[in-house]
Amino acid sequence: MEELLKGGWMLLPLAVCSVTAIAVIIERVIFFRRIKATQQAEIILEMVGNKRRDEAAVLAEKSVSPLIRVLAAGIVNHQQPSKAMEAAGVNEVAAMRRGLPVLDTVITLSPLLGLLGTIIGMIDSFQIMALSGMSQPHAVTGGVAEALIATAAGITVAVIALIPYNYFVARIERETETIEYYATRLELALILPVREQRP
Repeated sequence: MEELLKGGWMLLPLAVCSVTAIAVIIERVIFFRRIKATQQAEIILEMVGNKRRDEAAVLAEKSVSPLIRVLAAGIVNHQQPSKAMEAAGVNEVAAMRRGLPVLDTVITLSPLLGLLGTIIGMIDSFQIMALSGMSQPHAVTGGVAEALIATAAGITVAVIALIPYNYFVARIERETETIEYYATRLELALILPVREQRP
């Protein structure tokens, strides 16, 4: 902890970045743990296939899962399910991406803040050298070491944020593919009864 305090005032914005990143990561982990609902999607598709569309709509509208909410839009707007699910899908993907721009900013900004802290520290070290000459080499080398703490802190914050960020991006891609798959199946399930009614 004492070593970190030697890194200079630039560690304050880095601390803010790290706290912000941790808050977003925790919120997104909780969000993604709640939304897995492929079993519920299968039940809803089975209900629609058995001509129990109203029951399926009631069940789907209670869910917090993006997948089920998209299916609910298709069931409620069964006249044009494709357009309804497409519009709902845009909203749900935006909800899944909430917070990710903040993480992306932290990943980009933290190393730059660390580098800026290092440059400021190096300037201070060179000023010490200019005032005292080389008679105090420990003061100069100590200043350089302290300056590098900011860079190390910035890179650490970026690395800690980068791993969850990449996981969340991959998870959103998987969820989007799952939504497209089940939306297509629902559309087929809604179209088939209409075709069967035609002479």
